[in-house]
Amino acid sequence: MRKLFVLFAAAAALTTAACNTVAGAGKDVSAAGHAVTDTANDAKPK
Repeated sequence: MRKLFVLFAAAAALTTAACNTVAGAGKDVSAAGHAVTDTANDAKPK
């Protein structure tokens, strides 16, 4: 029973870490997209 609990706790920790990693990657990609958009808008002739 104890091994099952330890296995479950480890799986929960890995799942939580994966969610945080994906959320962080999404924020990074979003920031890069905003930077590209801003650069493109600055390069447009006025």
